[in-house]
Amino acid sequence: MQTNCRWHYLETADDVAAAACRHILNAAESAISARGKFKLVLAGGSTPEKVYALLADSNADWANWQIYYGDERCLPADHQDRNSVMASRVLLDKVAIPASHIFTMPAEFGPEIGADRYKVAVSKAGTFDMVLLGMGEDGHTASLFPGHQHPANELTHAVYNSPKPPSERVSISTKALSNTRELIFLITGANKQEAVQQWRSDADLPVATIEPESGVDIYIDSDALRA
Repeated sequence: MQTNCRWHYLETADDVAAAACRHILNAAESAISARGKFKLVLAGGSTPEKVYALLADSNADWANWQIYYGDERCLPADHQDRNSVMASRVLLDKVAIPASHIFTMPAEFGPEIGADRYKVAVSKAGTFDMVLLGMGEDGHTASLFPGHQHPANELTHAVYNSPKPPSERVSISTKALSNTRELIFLITGANKQEAVQQWRSDADLPVATIEPESGVDIYIDSDALRA
């Protein structure tokens, strides 16, 4: 388990989204002030979607944001179930982030080609400023699933046999996701209770393998905490 976890307990999923939005905007301002850009890795899922809707209504120095994705489903580029399509609809189409600053995973070409091409973008990015991640009911994060093995030094993984459809995906690796100045987990919903309990009991889960030097901020709602 991460040795430096900061748990932020919120009442509702909307409260989690609002707190995460503030954290992201503050991180963006700091990164742009210090280094001239803000390199952000987006997650998929309903809670990140709430965050993106709040960001879309915020004022930020969008011209200096750079957007990456933690994982993507191997579906057609315009498929409604892709993380990139959701992020574009809710956030990216509504703010002035230059198209050249948005690095979409080419997962429509399949796991191997998609991962091979995206590792170039990840390598050029170097250290991210912030990574957003969710957690599944089984403790997976991005498309890193329990029981799956990948070479430790890869920057991206070709994912097959996902327990959640579709079975083929592309994911940034544990190593690359950990190479960030800040990392936020967004965890909401009663269906996450068991995985949260396991995580806090040092179970061997993918969420516990992401270990940036700065530690991890976990925003969690009351439904996800076991009574």
